[in-house]
Amino acid sequence: MQFRDLGKQYQALRPRIDEAVMRTMSSAQYIGGPVVSDLEKSLTTYVGTKHCITCANGTDALQLALMAWGIGPGDAVIVPDFTFFSSGEAVAAVGATPVFVDVDRATFNIDPGQIEPACVLARENGLDPKAVIPVDLFGLPADHPKIKAISKEFDLLVLEDGAQGFGGSIQGKRACSFGDISTTSFFPAKPLGCYGDGGAIFTDNDEWAALIRSYAVHGKGTMKYDNVRIGMNSRLDALQAAILNIKLEAFADYEFSAVNQVAELYASYLSRFAPQYGIRLPQNPQGYQSSWAQYTIQLPAGFDRRALQSKLRESDIPTMVYYPKPMHEQKAFERRCYAADACAETGKLCDSVLSFPIGPYTTDDDVVRVCDTLRIALH
Repeated sequence: MQFRDLGKQYQALRPRIDEAVMRTMSSAQYIGGPVVSDLEKSLTTYVGTKHCITCANGTDALQLALMAWGIGPGDAVIVPDFTFFSSGEAVAAVGATPVFVDVDRATFNIDPGQIEPACVLARENGLDPKAVIPVDLFGLPADHPKIKAISKEFDLLVLEDGAQGFGGSIQGKRACSFGDISTTSFFPAKPLGCYGDGGAIFTDNDEWAALIRSYAVHGKGTMKYDNVRIGMNSRLDALQAAILNIKLEAFADYEFSAVNQVAELYASYLSRFAPQYGIRLPQNPQGYQSSWAQYTIQLPAGFDRRALQSKLRESDIPTMVYYPKPMHEQKAFERRCYAADACAETGKLCDSVLSFPIGPYTTDDDVVRVCDTLRIALH
């Protein structure tokens, strides 16, 4: 069993992907060009923003957004403590200081109530709080309505990290459209992934979009040899864009609904026995839809997670732990970050989360097998 069956996806889309790749190869235009422009237009239509700028990866997407805002030394950016490293790494990369805050244990996402204390902590340490990076973790959009209201009150820019959330929504409004600037990743295992690295930035702001396009190509001005600012080299390859054009159609057509059906089946089977063992299942708040980048349960305190993983592995069932360590405890951030409180909920999650195989090509039999094996292993 595959954790995210990309091989099965390729077989389903192979004729169209192979044709698109060969057509791009024959064009001899491998950087930029119509295939990249077509993808950006399709992404703006799907997400519902005015601008989409593709780039080399999701981490660059975050950094480019911060660069467009001029965030740097002396500035603070609020980041959830329970997330992937790049959410804070991009902040440090531009010279700013991440202030890590706790998350809501029910949703895994940033606790909006922690934003104000983080601003206070930043100012107490001589920093100017400039932005917050809510992460749409495991596919579920963060509580963007509350985050937007609080951020407006404290004059913070909102940078939505939708690397795992692409396709998710709140009351019909799609992820990657909630931030002043929003980003996503096309890493292969993401809800919408390519066959390498890739990323995208979304915004309705014309000035920021122009700046990001410049920064992404060595700070270019009117042309690539007119360099008006220090930028970086972060472009999406045309081959990856060709693949994504096909995969976006499949994602919108049936993959998003298929992965939600898989999650519903997990919930149906696991709810029959998980509560008696103190296992918490993932929940979507009313009006929210997840793209289910991961299906993550929470084991009870003190449970031997490694032993359970070993038992499942014996039955050829892969599992993953996202994430085993809080961000503020990462060595790379030693003396380079602040944590707004003890981040107790993050600590509990790091000790208890376990993710199961999921994807649009996960079969009903796969889900039943995982659940039955888990139930036996728990005895």
